[in-house]
Amino acid sequence: MATATKIRAQGVDVFYGETQAIRNVSIDILANAVTAFIGPSGCGKSTFLRCLNRMNDTIDICRVKGEITLDGQDIHAREVDPVQLRARVGMVFQKPNPFPKSIYDNVAYGPRIHGLAATKADLDGIVEGSLRRAAIWNEVKDRLAEPGTGLSGGQQQRLCIARAIATAPEVLLMDEPCSALDPIATAQIEELIDELRESYSVVIVTHSMQQAARVSQKTAFFHLGSMLEYGDTAKVFTNPDHEKTQAYITGRFG
Repeated sequence: MATATKIRAQGVDVFYGETQAIRNVSIDILANAVTAFIGPSGCGKSTFLRCLNRMNDTIDICRVKGEITLDGQDIHAREVDPVQLRARVGMVFQKPNPFPKSIYDNVAYGPRIHGLAATKADLDGIVEGSLRRAAIWNEVKDRLAEPGTGLSGGQQQRLCIARAIATAPEVLLMDEPCSALDPIATAQIEELIDELRESYSVVIVTHSMQQAARVSQKTAFFHLGSMLEYGDTAKVFTNPDHEKTQAYITGRFG
C-alpha cells in the first residue's frame, strides 16, 4: 500500500557559522509511519531533525539551505509562521522537560496559546484526551493540579508527549526520547510510539539500533553529516546497500 509523503526534504545543507553539519540530505518522510534516524554520535541526526520544524531558527549562527516541504508547502516560505509550524510539527526532547507548572497546565499550555479551546470544558477535553493518548491519564487523573516535575522520568516523558500532541500536530519529532529512561519506561514509550503512528507521522532519532528496529518502518542512516542510506527498516538492518551502514549495524564502529 502506497503511503503519502508528509515531509519532503531536498538538498538540505546546514551550517553552524563556517562549519557544515549537514550535507545535501534529501528524504521523503511518510505519513502514518515511524521513521528512525540512526548513526554514530555527532553525525547530524538531531541537527537534521530540528530542521523539520525550524527549531534551528533559534540558533543565531545556524543557516539552513535547500527545501523542506510539509504537505507540499515550503516551511521556510515567508507566510509560514514558525510558531504555527511547531504546532503542526511537535517535538519531544531527549531529556523530559516538563514546564514548572501543574500537570494540567503543561498539557493546556499549547492549546491555550494557539486558541484551540473556546471553553474550559473544551480545554478539559483536550487535556484528558492528550493524556489518554500518551498513556498516562490513569496515573495522573487525580493529580492534575500537582507539578509535572514531581512525576517519575518515564511519566515526565509521557507528559511531554501529551503536551506535544495537545496542539493536534500532524508530525511528531522525537530526539532520543528514551535515552534518559529505564528499560520499563522505554518499553512503554516504544509501545506508545507504535500507537501514535496511526494518527501522526513520527520521526525518531535514536542511538539504539534495537529500538529503531522495533519501532520504525523506515530507517535513515547518517554518517558525518550525510545520509548514506534510507529505506525500509527491515532491509536497512538485514541487507543494507552501503558498507558503512553494514559496519555500523554490526557494531564495527559507532
